[in-house]
Amino acid sequence: MRKFKIRLTVISLIAVILSLFMQETLAYYSTIGKSSNVVTSGNLKMLIHEKTDQGNDFPAEGVYIMPGDVVSKRVTVENICEHPFYLRVRVVFGVNAEVLSAEDCFKLNINEEDWQLVDGWYYYRRILAPGETTPEVFSHVEIVGAKVDNSYIGKTLTLTVDVQAVQSENNPVPGNETFRAAGWPKE
Repeated sequence: MRKFKIRLTVISLIAVILSLFMQETLAYYSTIGKSSNVVTSGNLKMLIHEKTDQGNDFPAEGVYIMPGDVVSKRVTVENICEHPFYLRVRVVFGVNAEVLSAEDCFKLNINEEDWQLVDGWYYYRRILAPGETTPEVFSHVEIVGAKVDNSYIGKTLTLTVDVQAVQSENNPVPGNETFRAAGWPKE
């Protein structure tokens, strides 16, 4: 029995010594390192064009209106970067810095063939390639006479066009459902 205990102790000691050598050997053949990778993202750039029926720029100072007037305002968006993208447009209406709903004063003739309304945004149904310009989002704004009464005298009605884009490269969507693209900013 005593010989067995001595043998067991010797074998255990040899196993411990071998494991120490193996750890050094394993450490010798393994390495730890760091890598720094730089990832840059591109910029999507666009221009909003606001023209009149005559092809002139829409006046920056606005126009004088009367209830029932139909104002020419042709809004398009041009891709001025090197990457194609999906595009959406929101029209924000206001009076003296207060936001209005569209029904309060304005009526737009939206181009529903090329633009789709989803959750308050008009989504362009196709990818906008570099150098391309969209068809008009709308071309005329009607001042709703029944809604614009004497309480609006001396006030400034505003129509603001907000535009957002997300990359279309490596961002597929089914059919013309560009509103399903990944990456649209949260409100």
